[in-house]
Amino acid sequence: IRTTLPFLMELFDRLSSSRVYDLAQPYFIGMPHYPTHPPFLFSLVKQHGEYNGPAGNSAASDAIALGSHVGTHIDALCHFSCGGKLYGGGEAAGLQSYAGGLRQHSIDTVPPILRRGVLLDIARQMGVDALPVDFEIAPAQLADAERAAGVEIRSGDVVLLRTGWARYWDDPARFVAQASGPGPALDGAQWLSTRGVYAAGSDTVGFEKLPDANMPVHVHLLVENGIHIIECLNLEELAGAGVAEFLFVALPLKLRGATASPIRPVAIVG
Repeated sequence: IRTTLPFLMELFDRLSSSRVYDLAQPYFIGMPHYPTHPPFLFSLVKQHGEYNGPAGNSAASDAIALGSHVGTHIDALCHFSCGGKLYGGGEAAGLQSYAGGLRQHSIDTVPPILRRGVLLDIARQMGVDALPVDFEIAPAQLADAERAAGVEIRSGDVVLLRTGWARYWDDPARFVAQASGPGPALDGAQWLSTRGVYAAGSDTVGFEKLPDANMPVHVHLLVENGIHIIECLNLEELAGAGVAEFLFVALPLKLRGATASPIRPVAIVG
């Protein structure tokens, strides 16, 4: 303990003077969600005054239900398969059940994430508040945004792409846009995977140019390269502050067998 205390004190001192940016979107009834996933449900189950204690005390409580891919969330590697195989070659058919979920690469196997984060502000690079619904983020635009940010993506980084679509979160129909939206296609995903990123995320409902029934970006990142995908981020405050490099922190829930988890990610800037 004595040998680690100076390090901890230095860490606490640095964190106390750091700026923390919340990268999560709020949950609310009617919030956006990808059409194939269940919605977010919420209700009070006990209101104040239903049960009162002898001192006049009372408690309210609530219940929630949601799909694991609803709201700001991270995909487990078992979320996608191709040709019946998961990342690493496991046969999906023999590794899944409705009651138990997936027995390989499920979200409970993902450790807490504390990694270098990099923001590539594609919307700003293109000179718009938000990218058009049919905009494909090409490798050249990723490289331009990297140069404009003055950073170099390294192996193990979490790379976040800002499209500007977080501003539509309170307008669910516009945000989901019939499961359409801007994002990278396969060559953009390959640009990220060749840099060895740990995870890639965006402020859209699906981290790729949609619609595309083949979902080539999800297949390439999750199945072929073991790279996690993060969706429905709120990158507006971070981008507005001109931050390009930060400590990315997120803790997936330990949902045994699940294909994703809601997260409350933050960016910490010293």
